[in-house]
Amino acid sequence: MKQFVVKRAIRSAQSDSILGYELLFEQGGENLYGENDNSAADTIAGFLMNNSDKIFRDKQIFLTFTPSLLLRNTPQIFQKDKVVIQIGDNLIIHPLAMPIIEKFHKLGYRFAINDFQFSPKYFSLLEYAEFIRLRMKKDMTSKEMVSMENVINMTHGFGKKCIVTDANTQEQYEQAIAMKADYVEGNYVAETLYVKAEKVDYLQGNFFQLVVAVSRDEPDISEIEEIISRDAGLSYSLLKLVNSAYFALRRRTASIQQAIMTMGISQLRQWIYMLSLRSEESEGSDEILKLSFLRAKFAEELIQDTGMKFITPSEAYMMGMFSTLEYMVDAPMEEIIGEIPIDSEIKNALVRREGNAGKLLDLVICYEKADWKQCQALAAELDVQPSLLSQIYINCVEEVNTVWDSLTGEYTRPGEESMFKPREKTGEKIEDVLQ
Repeated sequence: MKQFVVKRAIRSAQSDSILGYELLFEQGGENLYGENDNSAADTIAGFLMNNSDKIFRDKQIFLTFTPSLLLRNTPQIFQKDKVVIQIGDNLIIHPLAMPIIEKFHKLGYRFAINDFQFSPKYFSLLEYAEFIRLRMKKDMTSKEMVSMENVINMTHGFGKKCIVTDANTQEQYEQAIAMKADYVEGNYVAETLYVKAEKVDYLQGNFFQLVVAVSRDEPDISEIEEIISRDAGLSYSLLKLVNSAYFALRRRTASIQQAIMTMGISQLRQWIYMLSLRSEESEGSDEILKLSFLRAKFAEELIQDTGMKFITPSEAYMMGMFSTLEYMVDAPMEEIIGEIPIDSEIKNALVRREGNAGKLLDLVICYEKADWKQCQALAAELDVQPSLLSQIYINCVEEVNTVWDSLTGEYTRPGEESMFKPREKTGEKIEDVLQ
């Protein structure tokens, strides 16, 4: 049976902070929750038992629990502050709904109501819920928009927070903001997490010049050292990176040249976006950088685990990493990528989604967006077993989180003061770092 699972960010409507992630499931080409309750519960419980350490490690997870999952006490596997129990219609109409909800509410678990409606069965659950979730439909009528806005206003009147989901376009995202939703979830969220740099500033900036330098077939170490050395932000980020717990050097290094040699060109290529981090980091920049790493790792692992030969794993990694440039720079992908000396097959995949490499990138992005139908079609074209996708994805999520923690965490040696004390806030923007 084909099973897919992905997590999607839930972002604050007023800032770039991330509230948590919703875990989405599908099996057999249909929404898993539309199947037999026991069958869905078996699938979800099995997945959670095998992967809870990989998904419940940073932000809280929002998950729709079936009645069977709750009757099996599945939430008690996890810490109360790490999971929000989403209540769907299949639970609301269950004869034991109220006793189940009351039980977990007394235990300290929090709830969110999916697709809230003006009806007694929904209002009876309001006292237990912290969040109300409303689904943004495609091409909503003015009447539907007014109805959604009324629910949001009612939500605030009861002291609850509202999450608008499926905001997949800029128009839908802006509508959710205009209706004063507290949080927004959907495919468009990732595209708004990062402050875009102007094209001219970006292409002339030291960071872009570094990207070009490390992308060459035979990189010039002295050129790379010169580019990094003339930029305080790049120098700081590189030294922080190479002295992190990930590399765990026995002795600190304050030499740019030594840092480059320690990391190596291959590692520098792979983790190049880490050097774009601002001194005044935000959750928005964190999320888009993690997205870069996840796409890169997912594409690389798909090549390695399936035996596809049309590009190498390292090329797949680079393709996934560069695929987020459109979120970082206010210019078409073709103009941005045209300046980078990478293989034409990778360029064509990034710009026009051409060839098998383009299909691979489409598969990675469709999975990220929970477009399961298109995922299955692309997997068939690439001769990839759909059953492999969810486990490869979750393994990549775990690896990205682990590597991220070790790269951003300082490696403190006994009897030694921190080399990287918190920097004073300067109001520095991404444009300033990229120049």
